Amino acid sequence: MARLKEAYLKKIVPAMTKEFGYTNPMAVPKVQKISVNIGLGEATGNSKLMDGAVNELSQIAGQRPVINKARKSIAAFKLREGMAIGCSVTLRGDRMYEFLDRLVSVTLPRVRDFRGVSSKSFDGRGNYTLGIKDQLIFPEIDYNKVEKTKGMNICITTTAKTDAEGLALLKHLGMPFRAQ
Repeated sequence: MARLKEAYLKKIVPAMTKEFGYTNPMAVPKVQKISVNIGLGEATGNSKLMDGAVNELSQIAGQRPVINKARKSIAAFKLREGMAIGCSVTLRGDRMYEFLDRLVSVTLPRVRDFRGVSSKSFDGRGNYTLGIKDQLIFPEIDYNKVEKTKGMNICITTTAKTDAEGLALLKHLGMPFRAQ
Protein backbone atom coordinates (compact mmCIF):
# COMPACT_ATOMS: atom_id res chain seq x y z
CA MET A 1 0.00 0.00 0.00
CA ALA A 2 1.20 3.50 -0.79
CA ARG A 3 2.80 5.40 2.10
CA LEU A 4 0.44 8.38 1.75
CA LYS A 5 -2.65 6.14 1.61
CA GLU A 6 -1.58 4.44 4.83
CA ALA A 7 -1.05 7.82 6.49
CA TYR A 8 -4.49 8.91 5.24
CA LEU A 9 -6.23 5.89 6.76
CA LYS A 10 -4.34 5.89 10.09
CA LYS A 11 -3.80 9.59 10.87
CA ILE A 12 -5.73 11.91 8.56
CA VAL A 13 -9.19 10.29 8.85
CA PRO A 14 -9.22 10.55 12.69
CA ALA A 15 -7.79 14.10 12.58
CA MET A 16 -10.38 15.29 10.01
CA THR A 17 -13.19 13.57 11.95
CA LYS A 18 -12.17 15.46 15.07
CA GLU A 19 -11.69 18.79 13.20
CA PHE A 20 -15.00 18.80 11.27
CA GLY A 21 -17.09 16.56 13.57
CA TYR A 22 -17.99 13.84 11.06
CA THR A 23 -20.12 11.05 12.52
CA ASN A 24 -19.39 8.55 9.77
CA PRO A 25 -15.80 7.71 8.67
CA MET A 26 -17.05 7.46 5.06
CA ALA A 27 -18.03 11.16 5.19
CA VAL A 28 -14.37 12.19 5.58
CA PRO A 29 -13.18 13.75 2.27
CA LYS A 30 -10.65 11.82 0.22
CA VAL A 31 -8.74 12.33 -3.01
CA GLN A 32 -10.73 10.82 -5.88
CA LYS A 33 -8.39 11.35 -8.82
CA ILE A 34 -5.50 13.46 -10.10
CA SER A 35 -5.48 14.69 -13.70
CA VAL A 36 -2.23 15.89 -15.26
CA ASN A 37 -2.59 17.80 -18.53
CA ILE A 38 -0.04 19.26 -20.97
CA GLY A 39 -1.47 21.61 -23.58
CA LEU A 40 0.71 22.04 -26.67
CA GLY A 41 -0.73 24.59 -29.06
CA GLU A 42 2.62 24.86 -30.83
CA ALA A 43 2.43 21.15 -31.76
CA THR A 44 0.37 22.22 -34.81
CA GLY A 45 3.60 23.37 -36.48
CA ASN A 46 5.97 20.75 -35.07
CA SER A 47 4.50 17.30 -34.44
CA LYS A 48 7.73 16.01 -32.81
CA LEU A 49 6.96 18.11 -29.73
CA MET A 50 3.98 15.84 -29.00
CA ASP A 51 6.17 12.71 -28.85
CA GLY A 52 8.43 14.36 -26.27
CA ALA A 53 5.45 15.49 -24.20
CA VAL A 54 3.90 12.00 -24.24
CA ASN A 55 7.20 10.40 -23.16
CA GLU A 56 7.78 12.91 -20.38
CA LEU A 57 4.21 12.68 -19.07
CA SER A 58 4.39 8.87 -19.04
CA GLN A 59 7.65 9.06 -17.04
CA ILE A 60 6.14 11.54 -14.57
CA ALA A 61 2.80 9.79 -14.09
CA GLY A 62 3.82 6.16 -14.49
CA GLN A 63 1.14 5.41 -17.07
CA ARG A 64 0.61 6.17 -20.75
CA PRO A 65 -1.19 9.47 -21.46
CA VAL A 66 -4.09 10.03 -23.86
CA ILE A 67 -3.45 12.38 -26.80
CA ASN A 68 -6.06 15.16 -26.97
CA LYS A 69 -7.16 16.25 -30.44
CA ALA A 70 -8.75 19.51 -31.61
CA ARG A 71 -12.56 19.36 -31.74
CA LYS A 72 -12.97 22.08 -34.36
CA SER A 73 -10.91 24.00 -36.87
CA ILE A 74 -9.77 27.55 -36.07
CA ALA A 75 -8.09 29.31 -39.00
CA ALA A 76 -6.57 32.10 -36.88
CA PHE A 77 -4.57 29.51 -34.89
CA LYS A 78 -3.73 27.40 -37.99
CA LEU A 79 -5.62 24.57 -36.33
CA ARG A 80 -7.54 21.81 -38.09
CA GLU A 81 -10.04 19.42 -36.58
CA GLY A 82 -8.34 16.21 -35.39
CA MET A 83 -4.87 17.71 -34.89
CA ALA A 84 -3.02 16.62 -31.73
CA ILE A 85 -2.86 19.63 -29.37
CA GLY A 86 -2.15 18.11 -25.94
CA CYS A 87 -1.95 15.03 -23.77
CA SER A 88 -3.40 14.14 -20.40
CA VAL A 89 -3.40 11.35 -17.87
CA THR A 90 -5.84 10.55 -15.05
CA LEU A 91 -4.44 8.79 -11.98
CA ARG A 92 -6.54 6.83 -9.48
CA GLY A 93 -5.84 4.44 -6.62
CA ASP A 94 -2.29 3.61 -5.52
CA ARG A 95 -0.68 5.36 -8.53
CA MET A 96 -2.50 8.55 -7.54
CA TYR A 97 -1.21 8.37 -3.95
CA GLU A 98 2.34 7.62 -5.17
CA PHE A 99 2.22 10.63 -7.54
CA LEU A 100 0.83 12.94 -4.84
CA ASP A 101 3.50 11.75 -2.39
CA ARG A 102 6.29 12.44 -4.93
CA LEU A 103 4.74 15.82 -5.84
CA VAL A 104 4.55 17.00 -2.23
CA SER A 105 7.79 15.58 -0.82
CA VAL A 106 10.23 15.69 -3.77
CA THR A 107 9.03 17.79 -6.71
CA LEU A 108 7.58 20.98 -5.20
CA PRO A 109 10.55 21.56 -2.85
CA ARG A 110 12.84 21.48 -5.95
CA VAL A 111 11.21 24.65 -7.37
CA ARG A 112 13.57 27.61 -7.15
CA ASP A 113 12.51 30.34 -4.63
CA PHE A 114 9.59 28.15 -3.50
CA ARG A 115 7.44 29.69 -0.78
CA GLY A 116 4.46 27.36 -1.04
CA VAL A 117 1.49 26.94 -3.37
CA SER A 118 -1.46 29.33 -3.34
CA SER A 119 -4.48 28.37 -1.25
CA LYS A 120 -6.74 30.37 -3.60
CA SER A 121 -6.77 27.80 -6.42
CA PHE A 122 -9.82 25.91 -5.15
CA ASP A 123 -12.91 25.77 -7.36
CA GLY A 124 -15.63 26.20 -4.70
CA ARG A 125 -16.29 22.45 -4.38
CA GLY A 126 -13.05 21.34 -2.71
CA ASN A 127 -11.04 20.54 -5.87
CA TYR A 128 -7.55 22.03 -6.30
CA THR A 129 -5.70 23.01 -9.49
CA LEU A 130 -1.98 23.66 -9.66
CA GLY A 131 -0.04 25.03 -12.64
CA ILE A 132 3.61 24.14 -13.18
CA LYS A 133 5.74 26.23 -15.54
CA ASP A 134 8.29 23.59 -16.57
CA GLN A 135 8.59 19.81 -16.33
CA LEU A 136 12.26 19.80 -15.25
CA ILE A 137 11.33 20.00 -11.55
CA PHE A 138 10.33 16.31 -11.72
CA PRO A 139 13.33 14.09 -10.92
CA GLU A 140 12.23 11.47 -13.51
CA ILE A 141 12.95 13.84 -16.42
CA ASP A 142 16.43 13.72 -17.95
CA TYR A 143 17.57 17.31 -18.52
CA ASN A 144 19.66 16.41 -21.61
CA LYS A 145 16.76 14.80 -23.52
CA VAL A 146 14.37 17.76 -23.19
CA GLU A 147 13.85 19.74 -26.41
CA LYS A 148 11.52 22.40 -25.03
CA THR A 149 10.20 23.22 -21.56
CA LYS A 150 6.50 22.51 -21.23
CA GLY A 151 4.11 23.56 -18.51
CA MET A 152 1.34 21.42 -17.12
CA ASN A 153 -1.84 21.59 -15.07
CA ILE A 154 -2.39 19.23 -12.15
CA CYS A 155 -6.00 18.94 -10.96
CA ILE A 156 -6.62 17.19 -7.65
CA THR A 157 -10.27 16.12 -7.41
CA THR A 158 -11.56 15.42 -3.90
CA THR A 159 -14.87 14.33 -2.39
CA ALA A 160 -14.85 17.43 -0.14
CA LYS A 161 -18.04 19.54 -0.19
CA THR A 162 -16.37 22.90 0.55
CA ASP A 163 -13.02 24.58 -0.05
CA ALA A 164 -12.28 24.59 3.70
CA GLU A 165 -12.59 20.80 3.83
CA GLY A 166 -10.47 20.41 0.68
CA LEU A 167 -7.80 22.76 2.08
CA ALA A 168 -7.70 20.84 5.37
CA LEU A 169 -7.43 17.51 3.53
CA LEU A 170 -4.55 18.68 1.32
CA LYS A 171 -2.78 20.29 4.31
CA HIS A 172 -2.98 16.97 6.19
CA LEU A 173 -1.63 15.19 3.07
CA GLY A 174 1.41 17.50 3.21
CA MET A 175 0.69 20.05 0.47
CA PRO A 176 2.90 23.08 1.25
CA PHE A 177 0.49 26.03 1.19
CA ARG A 178 1.81 29.60 1.27
CA ALA A 179 1.04 31.63 4.41
CA GLN A 180 -1.51 34.30 3.38
